[in-house]
Amino acid sequence: MIDVLFIGLSLLSISGAIAMIIYKDPMYSALGVLISMLSVAGIFALLNASFLFMVQIIVYAGAIMTLILFILMFLNIKEENLPKEPNKFKLIALGAVIMIPLNVLVLKAVSKLPSKDLLLTNTDFGDIGPIGMVLYTDWLVAFELISILLLVALIGSIVLAKKRTKKVKSKGELS
Repeated sequence: MIDVLFIGLSLLSISGAIAMIIYKDPMYSALGVLISMLSVAGIFALLNASFLFMVQIIVYAGAIMTLILFILMFLNIKEENLPKEPNKFKLIALGAVIMIPLNVLVLKAVSKLPSKDLLLTNTDFGDIGPIGMVLYTDWLVAFELISILLLVALIGSIVLAKKRTKKVKSKGELS
C-alpha cells in the first residue's frame, strides 16, 4: 500500500512540475508548484520524516506559496504583457532529451546498490525532538541572531511601506 501511495505522490509531484512549465498563465503555474510541494510533503510523511513534512507544509506550501500568489495577484499580469515563447515546447522536449542520459546513469547506479532492509529501527527517526535539542544547545547563538535579523527585516519592511503610503497620499493631494 505504501508503494502505491509513493508512486501516486511521485506522479502527482511530476505532473505539478510539468503543469508549472507548460501553463502560460502565472496563476496556473503557481498552482502547479503548489501541487508539487504538497506531493513532496506527502512523500516526507511516508518516509516518517515528520519535521520535513511540517516544514514543507508550513513554510513552502503555506508561506512561500502565499507570498508568490499575493505577488502575482498584486502585479495583475495580463496575457498581452507576457513574453512570446514560440519555441517553448521544442525547448522543453530538447531539455528532456538532454536529461535522458543523466536519468539512465542515475537509474543504473541505483539498481547496482545492495539490497537493504528498509525498516526503521530507531524510533526517534524524523522526530523534531533531536533537532530541537541540537538547535537550542549547539546552535543557540546563531538561532537567536537569525531571529533578530528577521525581526529587523520585518520592521524595515513596515517602515518602508509606511513611507511609501505617505508619498502616495501626498502626491494624490497635490493633483
